[in-house]
Amino acid sequence: MGTFILHPMKPASTLLSRRSHRAFPEITLGDAEIALRLGRVHELCGAARHTLALAVTARAGGPAIWITASDPADSLCPDAIAEWINPGDILFVKAMKRDTLLWAMEEALRDGQAPVVIADLPGPPGMVPVRRLHLAAEAGCGKGLCHPLALLLTPEDGGAPGIETRWALHAAHRHHTPLWKLDRLRARMAPPKQWVMTCTKEGLSPNDPAPDAAVETHALDATKAHDQNNQGTIHTSERMLTRA
Repeated sequence: MGTFILHPMKPASTLLSRRSHRAFPEITLGDAEIALRLGRVHELCGAARHTLALAVTARAGGPAIWITASDPADSLCPDAIAEWINPGDILFVKAMKRDTLLWAMEEALRDGQAPVVIADLPGPPGMVPVRRLHLAAEAGCGKGLCHPLALLLTPEDGGAPGIETRWALHAAHRHHTPLWKLDRLRARMAPPKQWVMTCTKEGLSPNDPAPDAAVETHALDATKAHDQNNQGTIHTSERMLTRA
């Protein structure tokens, strides 16, 4: 008769966990709690989501792949991009339809050559595409030159299922000081939290003093901020990021 070897069973919590069991490094924005784990998919929403994507890309370093629809409502302005990162470090890709856009992102992540892969979407994707992106990012960590970070840009409050974290950024400028309100809307292992952010020599970082509930938040995207401040009343980092 054959010999049977019994192995200890793994706890049900381990089997059912949706978290990756591989430990990857993180990108942080001036605070250990503002962390985006590499090799995973994160969602950026809010009116200033393009600014947040550029700030994260600047911390991660280029090159980055930025994928948009073939006929996006807005296109990125190179002069504003240069406030955060060399525009030459971003490879822009246009997809004919949404399914193609997500496929292109999946392939870029699996290749593992670009530290950041960004998809600018008209709305949140479903669970299955997000799961495929997670698997592609993990595969890219093992075969490429880096641990790729996947960023999904979605309008309004986002809502993609299965993402590692969800962050919202809105302009909250005061007088001549450029400020933003950053909200951690969702994280697998952390509660919602809010910060007031400013632009420092290290990039987008928490402002001092700490934020409070009295922060005035303006629902301004980069385009509106530029249009309403043509007289130079705010810092150049809040220039028009998008243009029709």
